[in-house]
Amino acid sequence: MTASPPNIATWLISASVITGVIVRPWKLPEALWVVLGVGALMLFSLMSAPVAWMAVRKGADVYLFLTGMMLLSELARHEGLFDWLAAFAVRRASGSASSLFGLVYAVGTVVTIFLSNDATAVVLTPAVYAAAAKAKAKPLPYLFVCAFIANAASFVLPISNPANLVVYGAQMPSLGEWLSEFGVASALSVLITFIALRFMQRKELGGEISRNIPVPALSLGGRLAAIGIAATALSLLVASGLDWPLGLPTFLAALVTTTVILLVKKTSPWTLVKGVSWSVLPLVAGLFVLVEAIEGTGALEPLVDHLPAVGAAHPRITAFGAGAVVAVGCNLVNNLPLGLIAGAVATGSHLTSQLTGALLIGVDLGPNLSVTGSLATILWLVALRREKQTVSAWTFLKLGAVLMPLALMASLVGFMWVRFT
Repeated sequence: MTASPPNIATWLISASVITGVIVRPWKLPEALWVVLGVGALMLFSLMSAPVAWMAVRKGADVYLFLTGMMLLSELARHEGLFDWLAAFAVRRASGSASSLFGLVYAVGTVVTIFLSNDATAVVLTPAVYAAAAKAKAKPLPYLFVCAFIANAASFVLPISNPANLVVYGAQMPSLGEWLSEFGVASALSVLITFIALRFMQRKELGGEISRNIPVPALSLGGRLAAIGIAATALSLLVASGLDWPLGLPTFLAALVTTTVILLVKKTSPWTLVKGVSWSVLPLVAGLFVLVEAIEGTGALEPLVDHLPAVGAAHPRITAFGAGAVVAVGCNLVNNLPLGLIAGAVATGSHLTSQLTGALLIGVDLGPNLSVTGSLATILWLVALRREKQTVSAWTFLKLGAVLMPLALMASLVGFMWVRFT
């Protein structure tokens, strides 16, 4: 790695892009700053078009995955599935704000595990907001659940987070190996995040909420959307067990569900298509290009060269330290590009499974510190804006500064207890 003018320019452009995504000057979309950064790399000949296109193609599976999830979310919203789920959840809570909180957390955990953390942000957040509105409850405690559980439960299964696919790539452990390695760590992450978040929201959850909300009849389109979401979860489990890429099954399940509903109802697809947050796709593609540009500067060479030796000499300390550093780093550059970097280092250095696992926990759980830590949290913010809700970076940070370190420390200790004993 050399501090040559082209390398310095690449680093400055990348840093400017991340700053734009975090700060969102003039409230411009996150994707715009990433696209401008990629344009600057091309304009100043810091990256060739073929290399940029190769980087974009690396994210094909992630694009398919996100497109499928966004389609399913918009279908569920459009067909009234969210309103039905909201009313059902409020009735089950029986007038207790605390019970509704626990119910939302349980559902968020299941959705994250079987549909991914991005699905929790995209699919569950609108349903939770609808439930809070029907219950005449303060929405933020329940909306925070969607953000924090999306990351806290994102390493229960390989399919729980697209970043898992990025970190391990072609070296993904089998489902049985994954559960044995991360079972204890993920359980601790989910449990401690719940306890800490519930405690920190105790004042907002102290009162009663509306009860006996009438549950509307679920339309045929809503039932078909629910079947499509369930089929997607099943296809992801099968694909994970067979070590197949997850993007195509997700996209096909969403496409089939959408086609069936449109044909049954004989409606135009344009209203549905317009409701999807398509800007997420150039955002993700641009992050892949930025990571490729950073790799091209040789910035990863010191890690590739020295991390294996340090890990061999001090395996426990190195694993714990690497997981903690990556967790914090996710909040500086977002966990998707950092997951790409971690995956490149793990592959290039032939890291041990213990060290790679610690890196993955940091990539998955670290983003619970800030609003820009993960793609799921950015998607959550986008979903909130659609519901006319806002959460400042400072408000989120005050919660994350407590929740993330507690869950991260417990998860890393649990992981190392399994892997080093």
